[in-house]
Amino acid sequence: MTDTVVARRYANAIFALSRKEGDDALTRHGDCLATLGGMIAAAPGLDMTLKSPVISVEEKKAVMGKLLDKLKADQIMRNFCFLLADKERLAFLREIANWYGKLLDEAKGVIRGRLTTAVKLSAAKQAELKAALQEKSGADIELTFAVDKDILGGMVLNMGDRVLDASLRAQLGILRETFKRGE
Repeated sequence: MTDTVVARRYANAIFALSRKEGDDALTRHGDCLATLGGMIAAAPGLDMTLKSPVISVEEKKAVMGKLLDKLKADQIMRNFCFLLADKERLAFLREIANWYGKLLDEAKGVIRGRLTTAVKLSAAKQAELKAALQEKSGADIELTFAVDKDILGGMVLNMGDRVLDASLRAQLGILRETFKRGE
């Protein structure tokens, strides 16, 4: 079984359980999983501890218990994380958190995207672009903004599995191919 399949199954399971509890539980569990995933990403030692076959399940549960206490996690999240420990699946926690986030976004109708430009945009321009994209898509959009001088000008928008490349670099590439073909 691949890592993605395992993570998706566990994310679907906790998502379904959270959905039964209501929207508040969906958000609360999503925040908890995202924070746990962030903690694991920020602390390589913690990641190694959770993945190590040498460390016992009880020791892993103790570590998870302390993390969950800090996060004030409810009993459902505690049981879920302890189940992951029992099944030796804590190594997938970051990926489970990512899949849960995707499921949560889908349920709330949120589309996440990344807008890359050649220069840094002002906050007003960022808000204007976000509003225009929300109006066109009819959905709530969460955008992150990045700068890449290699695109020369224009922008590249990544939203889900779609890419809109309106960069000067792409336009020059199209022009180059047109000249090569002799059109």
